[in-house]
Amino acid sequence: MKRLTARLVSDIRGADVLLVDLPDETEEIIGDRGYDGNQIRLSLAERNITACIPPKKNGKSKPSYDWHLYKKRHLIENMFAKLKNWRRVPTRYDGFAHTFMSAIHIVASVIFYLKE
Repeated sequence: MKRLTARLVSDIRGADVLLVDLPDETEEIIGDRGYDGNQIRLSLAERNITACIPPKKNGKSKPSYDWHLYKKRHLIENMFAKLKNWRRVPTRYDGFAHTFMSAIHIVASVIFYLKE
């Protein structure tokens, strides 16, 4: 299910909404440092989901994570970088969530069509 948070919501607050809708067969989650929080890690552990989230640099505890798996995250980051090349997406001109998501779908379709 698609979820869209408000413009200036931190990653950790938006994660609560996403974790609820995870499929039952999910085995691991890859996230950036913005998702490093005890509540998220505990929620994933209760569902037997491995969290591949590097610890924050200023964090007190330094849980381990699979660095090789985390490196695959760059594929998603590359897609977001391509989306942000379209001025409408990063500036979020659209006032309504459904219009914004429609713009993202159109841009993603064009990017997919133009890929080499």
